Amino acid sequence: MFGAITSFFDRMVRRYLPDAFLFAIILTLAVFILGVFFTDSTPVEMMDYWGGGFWDLLEFAMQMSLVVVTGYILANAPVVKNLLTKISTLANTPGQAIILVTFVASIACLINYGFGLVVGALLAIHVAKRVPTVDYRLLMASAYSGFLVWHGGLSGSVPLKIATEDHFLQDIMGVVPVTETLLSSYNLFIVITLLITLPLLNRLFATSSNNLGEIDPELLNMQMEKISVQPPKPLNKENATPAERLENSQILSLIIGILGFVFIIYHFAQNGLDLNINIVNFIFLFLGILFHRTPRRFLNSVTDAVKNAGGVIIQFPFYAGITGMMMTSGLSEQMSNWFVSISTDFTLPLFTFISAGIVNFFVPSGGGQWAIQGPIMIPAAMDLNVDMAKTAMAVGWGDAWTNMIQPFWALPLLAIAGLKVRDIMGFCVIILFWSFIPITVGLLFF
Repeated sequence: MFGAITSFFDRMVRRYLPDAFLFAIILTLAVFILGVFFTDSTPVEMMDYWGGGFWDLLEFAMQMSLVVVTGYILANAPVVKNLLTKISTLANTPGQAIILVTFVASIACLINYGFGLVVGALLAIHVAKRVPTVDYRLLMASAYSGFLVWHGGLSGSVPLKIATEDHFLQDIMGVVPVTETLLSSYNLFIVITLLITLPLLNRLFATSSNNLGEIDPELLNMQMEKISVQPPKPLNKENATPAERLENSQILSLIIGILGFVFIIYHFAQNGLDLNINIVNFIFLFLGILFHRTPRRFLNSVTDAVKNAGGVIIQFPFYAGITGMMMTSGLSEQMSNWFVSISTDFTLPLFTFISAGIVNFFVPSGGGQWAIQGPIMIPAAMDLNVDMAKTAMAVGWGDAWTNMIQPFWALPLLAIAGLKVRDIMGFCVIILFWSFIPITVGLLFF
C-alpha cells in the first residue's frame, strides 16, 4: 500500500512538475491573475507592483546567496570532505545509507541550512559510491528532507530576525531571545521528533519503492570526480611570481582567519548569543578561509560555490516581484487575515502555520515571508493573548514545511547531485504530509 502511494506521487511529479525556473514563472502569472480577480488592482497596477518589487530583496538575496556559497565553501574544504568520506563508511546497506544521509543532513541543516544542503548532497554522493544498490534519487530526497528542520535551528530567519536589535516589529514584540524560540519546549519537541522519524520514513521508502531510481554509473562517477579531494599542486618557489606567492600564502589566510575569529568572539561578548544571519555567514566564511589554508584554494572553492548559487541568484528577483504583487495588491494580507478571522487563542498557531505554508509557495524566503505575515500575525496574537514567540515560530515552521514541495531551495543540492527537481519531489510530497503531524502537535500542545 505504502509503495503504491509512493510510486503514484513519484510518477505524477516526474510527469507534471516543471523546472524550478518555470515554476517561478507560473507562480508569477498565478499571483498576477489572483491579484486582478480578488483585489481592487487592475492588470496595469499588478504589472507595476511586479516590476516595482523586482529588486526590493537584493540585500536579503545577497545574504541568502552567501548562505549557500559559504556553506559550500566550508563543506568543500578538504578536512570536511575527508570527514564525510569517513562518515560514509558507516553505511553498508541501502537502508543504512538512507538513515545516515537523512540524519547527518538534518543535523547539518540545524547548524546552517546552506551548509546542510551542501553537506547532505556531498555525503549522499560518497554514500552512493560506497553502496551502489541504493536508490540514488531517494538518497538525494533524503538529504533534502533534512532541510525541513532548518527554521528550528541556528540559521532560522524568523527567530534570528526577532532576536536582533532594531528589527521592524521591535516596538510591538520587543527583542525575543532564542531561548523563547529555538530553545522552547515546542520547538525542541518538533525538531527531536523529526530527527527521529524522518530517517525511519525515508527508510520505509527504500523498502517499498522497488528501486525507483537506480544509479547511473556515469552520472555518479562524474559527480564523484567533481567533489573528489584534489591534492594541491606544489608551488615552484624558484619561478613563482610575487603575486603567486601571495595567492599561495598560508600565513595570509591564517592572519585574516584569526582576525575574523577575534571579531566573532568580540561580537558574542558584546551581544550575547546573537546568531543573526550576518554573523552566521561571517563564521562560515572565515572557517572556510582557515580550512582551505591558502587564498588560491579558497578562491577555487568560491568559483565552484557560485555555480551552485546561480539558480538562487536568478530566481530571487522573480520571487521578489511575486512578493511585490502579493504585498502591494493586498493579496497576502487578505489571505493572512482570513486565517486570523477563523482563529481562536488555541488555533492561531496552527492557522498561522498553515497560512505561512501557503504563502511560502509564492514567497519562498523566511525573512521575506516574515515581512509579509509578521505585521498581521503578531497583532492578532496580542489581541488573542497568544504567545508572540510561538506565533512567530509558526510562521517559520510554515515556511520550512512547504519547502518540501517548493523547488526553490533544492537547487544547490540538485546542482551537486546532477538531478532535476522532479527526480526527488515525489518522495518529498509524502514527507510534507507526515511532518504536518509533529509540527501541529508541537504548536498546539506544548
